[in-house]
Amino acid sequence: MTAAVDPRIARGLEIAVERGEVGVQVAAWLGEALIVDAAIGTADETSGLAADGALFPIFSVTKAATATAVHLQAERGLLDLDAPIATCWPEYAAHGKADITPRHVLTHRAGVPQMPPDVTPERLSDWDWIVGELAQMRPMQPPGEVSIYHSISYGYLLGEVLRRTDPQGRMPCAFIRDELFAPIGVEDFWIGLPASESPRVARLTWGPSGPSAGVARTALREAMIPLAIDVTPEVYNRRELQAACNPAAGGIASAKGVARFFGLLANGGALAGRRLISEARLRACLEPRANYEEVDAGIGFATLLGMAGYQLGGGRTGASPVLGTSPAVLAHGGAGGSLAWADLDSGLAVAITHNRMFGAVPADRHPFQPLADAVREVAAEATRT
Repeated sequence: MTAAVDPRIARGLEIAVERGEVGVQVAAWLGEALIVDAAIGTADETSGLAADGALFPIFSVTKAATATAVHLQAERGLLDLDAPIATCWPEYAAHGKADITPRHVLTHRAGVPQMPPDVTPERLSDWDWIVGELAQMRPMQPPGEVSIYHSISYGYLLGEVLRRTDPQGRMPCAFIRDELFAPIGVEDFWIGLPASESPRVARLTWGPSGPSAGVARTALREAMIPLAIDVTPEVYNRRELQAACNPAAGGIASAKGVARFFGLLANGGALAGRRLISEARLRACLEPRANYEEVDAGIGFATLLGMAGYQLGGGRTGASPVLGTSPAVLAHGGAGGSLAWADLDSGLAVAITHNRMFGAVPADRHPFQPLADAVREVAAEATRT
């Protein structure tokens, strides 16, 4: 465990290990102050890599960065969230997709959750091939009608929108790095990991209890996430997956880096003396999407999603209890349990990264609940002093 850790945070980390975790990082920013930065355990049991200083796969936590980049383009007047994607990507109108908008994708109601069935780990890096295949897909459902989680397609669809609306035509992962992360000092948050950082990457595991039951591999699940790129340790420990520009699930990061990015949201769109997004736009993201209690056809449970690409907190149906009860939380979780959130009312931004993947867990046994409660306690105390 890192030195000089608040005893409440230290105990929260210990409980996480007692409940099955192997290596965990937690970080929290309150404005420009890093109030929590701690780790426990081992990031790679084979090599002995410590959790402290490691980088962790964060899966769909990555979606929050991609959504924010989309809002950045909207803020600049380069993108209308409610105009058809085909406005900037004409080829995408093929086969009945002319009315699909970025907002449909952000809210997982575009009806196009599928990936090319012959995708491979290597092909995840072939951007032009994937978006070409997605342009030829036929919708499973009309846009706006059914919630089907766009596990991987989310990032490629919105990423191509970013590329098409960027005057420089950059790949989305370069755009996110240059336009979103660099201006506010985000470090150790990679979407498309350079080879130089590979030695620091944690090795994912199912932990001492063995593989999680996860989500059943139905035909729909197979279309959403073909087996070759399934969100499992066996697949995502591969360097090809980590190196790919996968803006939906490919983030490799430290908790400190992820929490720094979420600090932009927690502080109403301004950080490090730079305003990137208006507070009004971010506050509008707190509005739940219509029928938010609907069970998602792809993942089999309800997820509290807002109108603009973030998961929400506030103790409502579909919200993770780890996020607390604040109604002003923008968040995103990832496969296996990684989680980050921003509280727009308190200015608190938190991230928890780890390497032991787990599925659904009751709130009273969730490995990160005591840790999250401890972070909020520390933050409340820091606010008072």
